[in-house]
Amino acid sequence: MYKVALLKGDGIGPEIVSEAVKVLKALESRLDVKFEFREALIGGCAYEKYSKPLPDETIKIAHQSDAVLLGAVGDWKYDDLPRELRPESALLGIRKGLNLFANLRPVVIFDELISSSALKPQIIKGTDIVIVRELTGDVYFGTPKGMEVRLDSEGRGVRYAYNNMIYSEKEIERIAHVAFKTASSRRKKLCSVDKANVLDVSQLWREIMIYVSKQYPDVELTHMYVDNAAMQLIANPLQFDVIATGNIFGDILSDEASMISGSLGLLPSASMSYEGSVALYEPIHGSAPDLKGQNVANPIATILSAAMMMKYSFKNDKAYEIIFNAVKSVLKEGYRTKDIFKDGDKLVSTSRMGDAVCKEIGKN
Repeated sequence: MYKVALLKGDGIGPEIVSEAVKVLKALESRLDVKFEFREALIGGCAYEKYSKPLPDETIKIAHQSDAVLLGAVGDWKYDDLPRELRPESALLGIRKGLNLFANLRPVVIFDELISSSALKPQIIKGTDIVIVRELTGDVYFGTPKGMEVRLDSEGRGVRYAYNNMIYSEKEIERIAHVAFKTASSRRKKLCSVDKANVLDVSQLWREIMIYVSKQYPDVELTHMYVDNAAMQLIANPLQFDVIATGNIFGDILSDEASMISGSLGLLPSASMSYEGSVALYEPIHGSAPDLKGQNVANPIATILSAAMMMKYSFKNDKAYEIIFNAVKSVLKEGYRTKDIFKDGDKLVSTSRMGDAVCKEIGKN
């Protein structure tokens, strides 16, 4: 029995999580597994009920579960709230609350979707990358931070805003181990992305990555500045196996990598601590408030996030393969949601895509 906390969140979150739940339930008839789901509020919907985006009850339910499946948070109507009350602050809060310092974001191009990418087929065919992003440090969490008014040379008040990019060597070392272990289980190539030519923080990052690399002699370590990495991801993604980087660089690069696959709606992620804590799984896209309730969002990223949950939290590789292959089969049959639809494809809704994946699981 697997206990899964469902944090559906805002916008399209409830719709896409519901499809992932359908897929997990379809697994129950294939494998000797059972799921116990428990819902909790996060983001804007939590603010509406509790006047804060991350209620204590949500953290409690997450800790009592074996894994957490999250949809998305955010809505434009909350943009005028103080930053600590905005839905997005709940993501930072739950990552911190569960000590989820390591984020794994696989970028795989399905042969069936090569035409959906803006890049040329010969550039992207065969792309298989994992971006390992540090999740609880960097400018998103560094202090001091804030906004204040300072007097200029003429005595006029001028607003200044500041965030502190900061990492300790221990924070870098632990994410480095995650990255090297991930690379060890794949093609044994690790590219560490930083800005060591400019930032003191990145200089320390590079030093620690080199230090940890001595414990993984079978893994080839290379280094790349983040601006070059952003270009190389588009120009030659096949050169990468595992990419390790900090919080803000990883946030930007992994979203950029979605253009390789063709849509943000295709990329899953896993956030974990590798220290026995509950892991959290979510699609990398946002809540898309403009699509809420229209049954048009792509649920594949969330379904694949559930597949990652089976692999990493529940150590069930067979379940992962069943879900992944079902998604691949559905795409091969031409089913497409609006974001990846082209002439000649079979346009389906969010729920129809989920149904098609469940049907494939039943077939196999």
